[in-house]
Amino acid sequence: MWSTLTNTVSYGRAPAITASAAAWVGGRVGCDSVVVLPEGMSRERFELIESFGAEVVKTPGSESNVKEIYDKTRELRRDPAIRVLNQFEVMGNYRFHYDVTGNAVAELARRLGKQGIGSGRASAWVSSMGSAGTIGAGDRLKQLWPEHKIVGLEPIQCPTIFNNGYGAHEIQGIGDKHVTWIHHVTNMDAMMCIDDMDCVRGLQLFTDSIGRRVLEDRFGLCADDVEMLASIFGISGICNLLGAIKTAKYYGFGRKDLVVTVCTDDIGRYGSVMDWLSSKEGPMDEAVATARMTSIFHGAGLDWIQEGTVENRNRWHNLKYYTWVEQQGKTVEELDAQKDPEWWLEHQQQITKLDEKIRAAR
Repeated sequence: MWSTLTNTVSYGRAPAITASAAAWVGGRVGCDSVVVLPEGMSRERFELIESFGAEVVKTPGSESNVKEIYDKTRELRRDPAIRVLNQFEVMGNYRFHYDVTGNAVAELARRLGKQGIGSGRASAWVSSMGSAGTIGAGDRLKQLWPEHKIVGLEPIQCPTIFNNGYGAHEIQGIGDKHVTWIHHVTNMDAMMCIDDMDCVRGLQLFTDSIGRRVLEDRFGLCADDVEMLASIFGISGICNLLGAIKTAKYYGFGRKDLVVTVCTDDIGRYGSVMDWLSSKEGPMDEAVATARMTSIFHGAGLDWIQEGTVENRNRWHNLKYYTWVEQQGKTVEELDAQKDPEWWLEHQQQITKLDEKIRAAR
């Protein structure tokens, strides 16, 4: 995808790391990178992208204002030197996570099983949807283990797939008021919604010095684990963790079940958000830290859960119409084709041939 001979790469937007990756890679293949992002994203995200030499174009709104990004990239596309890489639409995003992420999780599950952790298989894949590339790993895991569950996550404040909802929210990288083209929604077993401020407050618990001390002294986590938790989570990662907890509770999973999720970014992008939270709610103390652990994590409830029934899966799929047919130029025939599992299998089967082409190009 990056071997094009264009002068400029415009990237449609990226939730956690993709915009940064596009900016980083673009300059290394001789392209000028242009990254289109909502102006409401965190300050650190813009600074990181600009540090790679990319140009940032800010569109109006917050995390969920993706139509404004599509409108801007359509305008940029008028320049014949610009190639738009839209992670919401390009099937390479899906294929990568199906093959690389999915098989990596399967290998990890088997290794953990040999160590006495789990049964050697993954019981569920849980992840929020930004571009919905990552959740494609679940398709591979369900092929390996048919009883495997795929669970998607959205913010309560923007429950688009859950109930056609809309709205702004604080979980940067997910909840974009549309269903992405590459999302295999008819293979999901459930949709769950997570409160955005639970994610922001939970991240502060893991990263604030007082919160970390409470995790050690009151809840018995070892110092190394606390240090690790502080370094790997961002807001959407906390969302995924809460979704994994809800999934384990909902399906009644036990010690032999491995529920897999992903840490999508880290605290490095959210220092300004933590400062905002402290200014809004005051600094963290031991009582606040204890309350957050017991209410947000131990107390994760079973509300906002929707099963992937035949009716719901059809509705989830039909929501693609408004973005992709009415706005982005897809045909109804292309949309209807995605209802057939063979459509997804054909894309999966392209991987071997594409790998051969990549090796030949190298």
